[in-house]
Amino acid sequence: MTELHIKNMVCDRCIFVVSEELKKLNLHPLEVGMGFVKLEGDISSELKNKVSEMLNAHGFELLDTDKARLIERIKNFIINKIHHSDNLELKVNWSSLLSNGLHHDYNYLSSLFSSVEGHTLEQYIIRQKIERVKELLFYDELTLSEISYKLGYSSVAHLSNQFKKITGQTPSQFKASRITDNFRKPLDTV
Repeated sequence: MTELHIKNMVCDRCIFVVSEELKKLNLHPLEVGMGFVKLEGDISSELKNKVSEMLNAHGFELLDTDKARLIERIKNFIINKIHHSDNLELKVNWSSLLSNGLHHDYNYLSSLFSSVEGHTLEQYIIRQKIERVKELLFYDELTLSEISYKLGYSSVAHLSNQFKKITGQTPSQFKASRITDNFRKPLDTV
């Protein structure tokens, strides 16, 4: 299987255009999603060049493997900080943290991430934090105040507002429904 990573593919219309154009090249993708295409088997460098030209003609860009790897490094860095660290600093400066941790300018990282993933780094960080809050609420070992502190929120109110905006529920509502429903998502789908 060949997986291609594509920059600027950020909506359902983009997915449709890329799917249709690949069919014109006699390629029938196994899957087309935001920022990627999965093709059966390997493709020749000549065919890959044709795909790249087609993408460029429609305002997209075929990412080389270095850029795709950098996106994965960004995600892994954020996940490790949020899900596998004891405490975040109260006021985390994510731009400095990411720049220093990945040795790239934050504006470059942010632009690359947004164009490939279809949402901003900030949105991704917030979604990861909310998934961590869900996990901590589900296991019921910490108070909401402790969770707020642990994840670097300035207040319980800030955490609660962000939680409701993302999930549609307050943390208390989520906690009450955790026995019957599972609202947690796999981290790679956040």
